Amino acid sequence: MAALHHPDREQIRLVDVLHALGHPIRLDIVRALASGEETPCGAIDVRAPKSTLTTHWRVLRESGVIRQRPEGRRLHLTLRRDDLNERFPGLLDLVFAEDAEPVH
Repeated sequence: MAALHHPDREQIRLVDVLHALGHPIRLDIVRALASGEETPCGAIDVRAPKSTLTTHWRVLRESGVIRQRPEGRRLHLTLRRDDLNERFPGLLDLVFAEDAEPVH
């Protein structure tokens, strides 16, 4: 497996994070990782073809939203909550609070 690019905390840009969070499937993935626990990629219940999910994971990883750790042929995903909270305080709180807010 090729080396996976994860930007350093200082390299995470708001425009990239917002782009990554702007797609419904990627937002569902991030919400599934909200607990902060490392999760195998196959354990996330998102209805999309594997090739499509691979693209979404790449966008999330390269934007700095998630970290992927390879283990054999599997990838484990973790939300980079600490890095995102350091760079953009309150952003994830807003994203997760949207679930609790009624849509107008």
